[in-house]
Amino acid sequence: MLTVPPATPSQIAELTQCCAVFVPGDPARTGSIAFWRPDGAAPPSVPPGTAAELTVALPGEEGVEPVTVPALLLPVDAALPVLTRARAAAHGHPAGVFWGAAALLALHCAARGLLLPGLSDTDHDAWRAGPLGPEDTERVRRLAASMPPEAHAVPLPGTEPLLLPDPERLVRAFLDAFADGLPRSPAAPVATGGPAFAAQAPQHVPGLSAWATDIAAGHDAGVRLSVRIEVPGLTSETAPPRFRAVPQLHSVSDPALVADAAEVWTGGSPAAERLGTRARTDALLALRRAARVWPALEPLLSAAVPDAVDLDDEEVTVLLRDGARALAAAGVEVHWPKDLHRGLTTGATIGPPADAATADEAAAASGRAAATGLPSFLSGDALLAFDWTAALGGQRLTREELDRLAEASRPVVRLRDQWVLIDPQEVRQARVRQDRKITPVDALGAALTGSVEVDGRRVDVEATGWLAALRERIAGPGTQEPVAQPAGLAATLRDYQRRGLGWLARMTSLGLGCCLADDMGLGKTITLIALHLHRQADPSSAGPTLVVCPTSLMGNWQREIERFAPGTPVRRFHGPRRDLEALADGEFVLTTYGTLRTDAARLTAVPWGLVVADEAQHVKNPYSATARALRSVGARARVALTGTPVENNLSELWAILDWTTPGLLGRLGTFRTRYAQAVESGRDPAAAQRLARLVGPFLLRRRKSDPGIAPELPPKTETDRAVSLTDEQAGLYEALVRETLAEIAAADDMARRGLVVKLLTGLKQICNHPAQFLKEERPRIAGRSGKLELLDELLDTILAEEAGVLVFTQYVGMARLLERHLAARGVPTLFLHGGTPVAAREAMVRRFQDGEVPVFLLSLKAAGTGLNLTRAEHVVHYDRWWNPAVEAQATDRAHRLGQTRPVQVHRLIAEGTVEDRIAEMLQRKRALAESVLASGEAALTELSDAELADLVELRGGSR
Repeated sequence: MLTVPPATPSQIAELTQCCAVFVPGDPARTGSIAFWRPDGAAPPSVPPGTAAELTVALPGEEGVEPVTVPALLLPVDAALPVLTRARAAAHGHPAGVFWGAAALLALHCAARGLLLPGLSDTDHDAWRAGPLGPEDTERVRRLAASMPPEAHAVPLPGTEPLLLPDPERLVRAFLDAFADGLPRSPAAPVATGGPAFAAQAPQHVPGLSAWATDIAAGHDAGVRLSVRIEVPGLTSETAPPRFRAVPQLHSVSDPALVADAAEVWTGGSPAAERLGTRARTDALLALRRAARVWPALEPLLSAAVPDAVDLDDEEVTVLLRDGARALAAAGVEVHWPKDLHRGLTTGATIGPPADAATADEAAAASGRAAATGLPSFLSGDALLAFDWTAALGGQRLTREELDRLAEASRPVVRLRDQWVLIDPQEVRQARVRQDRKITPVDALGAALTGSVEVDGRRVDVEATGWLAALRERIAGPGTQEPVAQPAGLAATLRDYQRRGLGWLARMTSLGLGCCLADDMGLGKTITLIALHLHRQADPSSAGPTLVVCPTSLMGNWQREIERFAPGTPVRRFHGPRRDLEALADGEFVLTTYGTLRTDAARLTAVPWGLVVADEAQHVKNPYSATARALRSVGARARVALTGTPVENNLSELWAILDWTTPGLLGRLGTFRTRYAQAVESGRDPAAAQRLARLVGPFLLRRRKSDPGIAPELPPKTETDRAVSLTDEQAGLYEALVRETLAEIAAADDMARRGLVVKLLTGLKQICNHPAQFLKEERPRIAGRSGKLELLDELLDTILAEEAGVLVFTQYVGMARLLERHLAARGVPTLFLHGGTPVAAREAMVRRFQDGEVPVFLLSLKAAGTGLNLTRAEHVVHYDRWWNPAVEAQATDRAHRLGQTRPVQVHRLIAEGTVEDRIAEMLQRKRALAESVLASGEAALTELSDAELADLVELRGGSR
């Protein structure tokens, strides 16, 4: 069996684009997956598998013809990471997707212990996947029916005309190959006492042929085991019930054919005769698997006739608690007597005392209190009742009945004139948990998700009183009365903006914070202005509004307020002469995150009606000085505005919502354990659903692509434009790769990370222009960069059409080179970067929007958010920011409300370089941009030396 090093992520990505076909072997574990291309091109030569010539059947001029193509053969275990990734790949080949689904089925079978020993056709030890139940067999058949032609394109040997393998047989062979490789770890021969069925090398064991024949027959048409629980004398109301387990066998091919194991051993029934003599062998194998997960069955393994085994109360309790689930996972069902009632359920109710205020009364009191965090009715000072409940058949038990169940200490109890099957430990825990208390904010979270975790176990909960009413108000927006547009708003809100206003008004009227996470350009600013005007009509919510935003957005906020809320006072709390004197109730105060950090004490002293954090991703690190300063500012309500609530990971969402509604998501560490890790890894869909129910009422997320949101937006066309490196660029590129990789190989971990970042940064600068990398003071610019030549061609066309264009680069130095180059060509430009003063920024935006200057050069970090530049019909990303969400925000400077013409986005990519590979990665991740963990070069510092070398290798992109 060939052993190869594991494939790297980039190697896996390349192989997912190839055709895949399973090539069986003897024994099964020697089978392999062949990767090939229908056009006859060589597949990737990595990882170091076996290069081979593969004969495949492809359509030709005279029907299906044999064609020899180069292929890469990988053992099944080495191919598994490729196949599982291919199944989810955005542009994976259908054949790879198919075998990825087959690999997932093989994993499920193995996890359930479906493994049978046997012999191959050449008398070598081999495991098989089985016995397969009816559902498993049907799943195999459905999967085989969907097999694309390329997935079984290797003809059967010696067939003329060409015959292709039967899809179902090929899927079965693949499952066997997967199963045959599993129980063969280095320690397996020690555990089994010999090499057969444990060693990696094939073992020739012809003496087991007869035994293997029976086992193999059971693989395809054998029996499955179930356990019937009997309770003799159950009709007596006084005698303690006794239990016993009776094994019974079911035919796999005919599920209606059932017989007790004792009948099969003694041949005492027609059903037993129809099951056949090999049923004993299958039954013993199944019993061994069952006894491993529920030891109460072990006496049956040594019995002459495995008829039944008596059970004590503890063994029945174990079966109730988790034994039945473990048996089901091993393919063994448990059947309980119909006379035993198993409808006992436990849960909890959460709510205030009977005489508590209503949700509206509590909210009004909270608004008058001007709380600094949560509204007073959700503060941690008060506690709500957390009462455990038990129900039988949907009818709630009394406290006395619950006590009686707990004191019985037996798995079967007489209650309400019927026998009830219970787990005594669960009932005792329910009684101990009675009369607990819970904080209101935790109660709200439990009410929204419908469950709460107690002692490591998730329990269903029901909200009562005003807590239930509050949940309905915030979780059911469709039932709420719409909010009228404020009379003082000098604009007409779009439908979705009116809905956003209603949601904001409802949440803030309850004293609850929230996050408006619309895409850039959908009108978050005007919606917030409308909310401010709406709140001024109610004395309990009126008051000044503080807007904290990046410096570049202060001018935009002031212009929007003066335009849409004329007469509303607005001031900037920024600069050396800032003051808060004579602040009016309905006034807007604009400040920056930097000013907030240095002057938080003065801002904290004001009783704000509303605090708004614009571009709230600036406080995604909850431990930063900015985030701590923002948390210190009290208000009746808090609203976060952002187009990207999650840029890198879910902890950023926690930071935003823990500011708007403190405590809602619990402590950060608990949130990471309970939600973030499970959701980001994709291993727990239920956790994702609970998190969605929890944050849904507090987060309004809308995209331009959503139906009915912005149908008036013109189309946007995105194009990746590949360019070749010049000879000078290629030489610099290869030299930097060669020299730096040598340094990286000899460096320790700390120095290595710095070298990786330095390498990636240098390569990107070389791709931009040699003068940027070489830091030339008086460079010759023209003729040295493929990107620059393409930009010149694009600008010639754009300027001829009298259109406007935004050119984004993450490097100020590169922008200055472009500015100098375009000036020499007589092309007027504007250049905005992080050091541009606020007044100059506003003047530049005005000049561009007025059409005075056609080309706007922008630093991506300084101008990627907050600017309205709808004069532009073209957006050029001269170099790539390695986070698709950040690039999308920059593009939205032009593609936003107010844009009336189609927008064309041009991304310049140096062909064959690291930029090319990163572009492929971003394209695969673009659909999941909100959960992408690509924060730039730092995300690639953990690559191995081989992976890094593959990422940065120059692949023939020069001229």
